[in-house]
Amino acid sequence: MKKLLFIFLVTLISVANAQNMIAKSANDIAPLLIGEKIPNLTLKSSENTDVNISDLLKKKKTVLIFYRGGWCPFCNIHLQGLAEAEKEILDLGYQIIGISPDSPENLKMTSEKDKVKYTLLSDSKGELIKAVGIAFEAPENYKSIINVHSNGMNTSFLPVPSVFVVNTDSYILFEYISPDFKQRITTELLVSVLKNFK
Repeated sequence: MKKLLFIFLVTLISVANAQNMIAKSANDIAPLLIGEKIPNLTLKSSENTDVNISDLLKKKKTVLIFYRGGWCPFCNIHLQGLAEAEKEILDLGYQIIGISPDSPENLKMTSEKDKVKYTLLSDSKGELIKAVGIAFEAPENYKSIINVHSNGMNTSFLPVPSVFVVNTDSYILFEYISPDFKQRITTELLVSVLKNFK
């Protein structure tokens, strides 16, 4: 019995550690799964104030977007698509929150450039990105750009672009994660998924 308990504890610790580590590549990530809970961590708003993620998620069901940064053209197209569908998403009872390693100042530039009215948050240290299990080691050619856009806070990781639909208790109801950063969920498919949760 003691052996089984030991094996169980070692496995549990290994899984927890895997989600706080940075994977070697986008294909090696170990993301949280449907039914698991988004950890309660504090991020920064575009005004550089502390924002508790659980407090935000409690307000409304949430479409939680993790993106690489405002410097990424594929991310910008995705953010713009969500901005265009925001009214429909809000009407379905959801809020949209975008999270990236970009600094608070760079979030402001992204929201202006992409005409984003929904909430953008900075996770420059990658605490939530790592805890969700979607952080991976940035290729060498990205390290200088992520360093600049995070104001020197991030020199090593990127998030795999991901979409989580989360309830007000922070539990994941749906997720779309693609290691290919050019591949994103379409707004139409996302809206269709949200309608199914009504």
